[in-house]
Amino acid sequence: MAFAQNLVRCTINAAVVKSARSLSKNASNFSLLQRCINLKPITNQHCLRTFSVGTQLHQDVNVTFLRANGQKIQTKGKVGDTLLDVVVNNHIDLDGFGACEGTLTCSTCHLIFKTADFEKLPDKASDEELDMLDLAYELTETSRLGCQITLTKDMDGLVVSVPATINDARSA
Repeated sequence: MAFAQNLVRCTINAAVVKSARSLSKNASNFSLLQRCINLKPITNQHCLRTFSVGTQLHQDVNVTFLRANGQKIQTKGKVGDTLLDVVVNNHIDLDGFGACEGTLTCSTCHLIFKTADFEKLPDKASDEELDMLDLAYELTETSRLGCQITLTKDMDGLVVSVPATINDARSA
């Protein structure tokens, strides 16, 4: 899903020389196939279409986790990663963080955002996330679960606070 959300333009030319079948092997789900299927092959003519696919691969986003004791943990994530992915992929030791592996059955990845950053988040919390947040300690108006926040290029430099204690909602 993150891959699809982060599509960027990169041009690819696809050509059908003999029939639409040759295209279907490489691009079965593109509209080019649908357009070419109804065309009868004409000598020396091709069905050409330019389309965009791809993703912003390996684009770093700087993230700082601020512990309750003031310690700053500066790290990087990739566009399309969740904040839970950033913690796991960078082996950051946050007690119990992401115990349910992002399945929305705990509240251990509870994070607190600055108001300005919270208001810029592309997606609002779902009902399921809000239910889990109700069980989190140190809940604020700008609290979210890190497993539900997907990094975008615009989040570069993000600073999030980690509450002093966690509550694993699965044991509540």
